[in-house]
Amino acid sequence: MRRIDGYVMRTVGGAMFLVMVVVLSLDLIFAFIAELEDTRNGYQTLDALWYVFLTLPRRIYDYLPLGAFMGCLVGLGSMASSSELTVIRAAGVSLRRIVWSAMKPALVVVMLGVVIGEYVAPPAERFAQSDKAVALGAGRSVAAASGVWHREGDEFIHLNAVQPNGVLHGVSLFTFNDQRKLLSSSFARRAIYQGDYWLLEDVRTTRIGSDGTEVTEARTRRWDTGLSPDVLSVLIVKPENLSMSGLYTYASYLGDQDLNASPYWLAFWKKALMPLGTSVMVLVAISFIFGPLRSVTMGFRIFTGLMVGLLFKYMQDLLGPMSLVYGFNPMLAVLIPIAVSALAGAALMKRAG
Repeated sequence: MRRIDGYVMRTVGGAMFLVMVVVLSLDLIFAFIAELEDTRNGYQTLDALWYVFLTLPRRIYDYLPLGAFMGCLVGLGSMASSSELTVIRAAGVSLRRIVWSAMKPALVVVMLGVVIGEYVAPPAERFAQSDKAVALGAGRSVAAASGVWHREGDEFIHLNAVQPNGVLHGVSLFTFNDQRKLLSSSFARRAIYQGDYWLLEDVRTTRIGSDGTEVTEARTRRWDTGLSPDVLSVLIVKPENLSMSGLYTYASYLGDQDLNASPYWLAFWKKALMPLGTSVMVLVAISFIFGPLRSVTMGFRIFTGLMVGLLFKYMQDLLGPMSLVYGFNPMLAVLIPIAVSALAGAALMKRAG
């Protein structure tokens, strides 16, 4: 029995690995071509290649659920096509044991996804984004097209680039009054964190009054703000590419500032429930092999798998924004597609058993 378990695990695990290699190879090629369109200033071909390499952990994390689902479909499908599953069941191996053997590689994928998503992909993504922004000339223009916006009280902040070591490039500050009238704007070439405040360098400030404007320049200026390097390192990365701890930290910070934190809570629950979602999708793949896709061609299995995977993704992509617009719990937007898939997989498995 152990040999049968090991054979099923190797077949399914090998198929998952093959699917990941194929999907990632295509994605990296297209990503590199897209990055070449951004080459200018100090950002050239080697920098684009380095950027794509640094974003590789994030891409692996994004495709792990698809790799687990499609790999299980392809691996068990090949065994079904060659009648190996029929022979295994005829030898007295229960359906439950076959399912558990096929789930083991998926559990390894889930654990790998948790490690990459929490400890590897977020810091690599921060380095990739900050290095690219600096190479594009982050301190050369006021409020460049790239960078990030943030609001703190009556002050709107734009940062051209944020480096993880506590250095900001191209800091633009816009202060408004209660009537939303612009009072002043400042631009600093760089800012360095000093422990409890930021030190702005090469600052140019324009104050707007009823009788005109006044422009002043300073070599340095103190900037007191609640933005710490830890918070800013979260700000430069898209919510879905952050770690769960980073999402929780920044969502709590936004709540303290009376700002909308729903997108970050939505991303938090997507990450927190990713292991459950991946496991459910693998269960659906197994139920397909023992159910409606038992005796069809491999091409049709792959086509069906892609359709089901896209349907699951589109359900989450639809319910996620709906939770932000209509104000219901973002956790429900993530749980509903998982629950629907789990019920469908359980029903198919019951019929197969």
